Amino acid sequence: MEATRMSLKTPTGVRLGLRPTVSRRANRVTAKVQACRASSAHARSSKVVANSASNKVVNAAVAAAPPQVTDEVIEKCINAIRFLSIDGVESANSGHPGLPMGCAPMAYVLWNEIMNHNPSNPKWINRDRFILSAGHGSMLVYSLLHLTGYNLPIEELSSFRQWGSKCAGHPENFVTEGVEVTTGPLGAGICNAVGFAMMEKHLAAKFNKPDCELVDNYTYCIMGDGCNMEGMSNEACSLAGHWGLGKLIAFYDDNSISIDGHTDISFTEDVSARYEALGWHTIHVKNGNTDVNAIRDAIAEAKAVTDKPTLIKVTTIIGYGSPNKADSHDVHGAALGGDEVAATRENLKWDYAPFEIPDEVYAAMKTASIDKGAAAEASWNDKLAEYSSKYPEEAAEFKSFYMNGEVPANWSDVLPTFTPEDAGVATRIHSQTMLNAVASAFPTFMGGSADLAPSNMTLMKAFGDFQKDTPAERNVRFGVREHGMGSIANGMALYGANIIPYCATFFIFTDYMRAAMRLAALSEVGTIFVMTHDSIGLGEDGPTHQPVEHLASFRCMPNIYTFRPCDGNETAGAYKIAVESRNTPSIMVCSRQGLPNLEASSIDNVAKGAYTVYETNASPDVIVIGTGSEVAIALEGAKAVEAEGKSVRVISMPCWEIFDAQSDEYKESILPSSVTARVSIEAGSTFGWEKFVGAKGKSIGVDTFGASAPGPVLYEKFGITSEAVAAACKEVM
Repeated sequence: MEATRMSLKTPTGVRLGLRPTVSRRANRVTAKVQACRASSAHARSSKVVANSASNKVVNAAVAAAPPQVTDEVIEKCINAIRFLSIDGVESANSGHPGLPMGCAPMAYVLWNEIMNHNPSNPKWINRDRFILSAGHGSMLVYSLLHLTGYNLPIEELSSFRQWGSKCAGHPENFVTEGVEVTTGPLGAGICNAVGFAMMEKHLAAKFNKPDCELVDNYTYCIMGDGCNMEGMSNEACSLAGHWGLGKLIAFYDDNSISIDGHTDISFTEDVSARYEALGWHTIHVKNGNTDVNAIRDAIAEAKAVTDKPTLIKVTTIIGYGSPNKADSHDVHGAALGGDEVAATRENLKWDYAPFEIPDEVYAAMKTASIDKGAAAEASWNDKLAEYSSKYPEEAAEFKSFYMNGEVPANWSDVLPTFTPEDAGVATRIHSQTMLNAVASAFPTFMGGSADLAPSNMTLMKAFGDFQKDTPAERNVRFGVREHGMGSIANGMALYGANIIPYCATFFIFTDYMRAAMRLAALSEVGTIFVMTHDSIGLGEDGPTHQPVEHLASFRCMPNIYTFRPCDGNETAGAYKIAVESRNTPSIMVCSRQGLPNLEASSIDNVAKGAYTVYETNASPDVIVIGTGSEVAIALEGAKAVEAEGKSVRVISMPCWEIFDAQSDEYKESILPSSVTARVSIEAGSTFGWEKFVGAKGKSIGVDTFGASAPGPVLYEKFGITSEAVAAACKEVM
């Protein structure tokens, strides 16, 4: 569907950004402009009539009437967005001005006319959400936040990309109020947006009543060519279509430029056709540079299609208004330079100094947005009061869990404990037990697996599947989409309703989703990553499926807990910490093979990161440290040494990061510096273990790729045995 209509006329004498020396692009830009001008000659109905991918006619609502702001002031508002972005990049001599210059019209319509948001309360739970998936254009978001009245003074914009500024190089949710998610790695933002829209659909299905719609918000996203090139976006958008996320509206900034140059060198597919195939409704705004009415109409049409998400392809000129750099990669990722900034100011008739905004723009955007936002939240609060009166039980749950994020007192009592008399099972089985226990205590607990639920053991038995027609359910079927899954799960947490998301796959396939896991750590969200089949112990599937370096690599990552529990109690303890750690993600690294339950393990001991599970006395001759499936092997080997008259201590270390955070006194109490005879054993890379065993210690592990054979055979062949532990102890003593 194409939606075009001129609204703002190009000011007399303004050049549309053609670069005379770039002749191969000139015809394309001229054709764009001519098509836009031709469209303005045709009268249009006040209603938009669109054709979906199935050719079903959809009668859209009349475009929302814009506020009483003159075309002249609207043009100033749009140019204010452009020039704040230009000035911010120029002051830093670093950044990406082109995208904000091209996207300013659609951003203005969204933020100042369409979105329900309250600058005075950026965390209002029923706000519309906005994500800039093309995070390199971050000055667009900062300009919008400032102009609409968020707590982002002009001084922050003028210190863009500087130490301590709230305007970081890419949007960061933990730095800047009003920024919903951290974006920059292309494609991640649209995946987060799918998680947002998914949560809106879930909460609406769970709480809305025929006479009272408590949850009703949209997720808007601006993405670029790079986002659409990244495979993760296709993974997530495939699910969005499958789930029918009708309140997800994505704007595709179709400017045909990437860092290397024109996108025709590497990206020539029909993006809209692809999204139609994914189950999306698609619209094309041919002139995103000046045709704000077409943008308004496209949004109205998108809102009228309630059974599928919408992609609005908006054709723009990157760096619009720059006489010599627009429509080229020169404006993508570098400051315009003083001369070109001056030329652009003259070209767009912007007679204001850097970071100077006329009063009429602040009146139209800041004052209006603050007033509208406060009124919208007040109206919703009245609705919440009405809902609470009619449905007190549901309202109590909504307020306590979803609004306030309350943690029930003594909730961890639902986690079972184990003794050596209990049958030893794989920690992936214990993980399933804990998942179901947590689900009984937290209605906010929700997630699933990348087509491995029967192997990861991640189904919540009391609930059905979240699907298009059953969105109130809590088991999520992500399909074979690890990267998209991780980013959707992050979005579920970042949506802002205190959701505790989990997602799962084999540990080896963190290779597909590491970027999403890193963004969870950076964004300070407590996504729980359940990773099973943790070592060569998985056996016959061989080295393609056997993790080796993965534990070490995640232990290098800041702000993430890597748990490798040795039995049921440690698995329970790991889940207790993960559920309560809402600003730190956790990885549950679980075994395929069965493991015995230890005498000294407990839920509370996991909170120390490492603790003694066995010792001869308080003065050991040798200390043996193990994790996960190797703790039992460490015990057996140490006892063999003890039988020869030596004093031994065996330590289980389920989480390096938590142990590192303990006091020096505690760490010295279990790893006394006076005992240099130390051995570690873990069925993975030995990289990093020297930190604990010291220069005189020895580490037993796997520093090559694995092999295909039964697990017990592999442990013997690779020397992950109690005999190897005993021999190493004798060597270091």
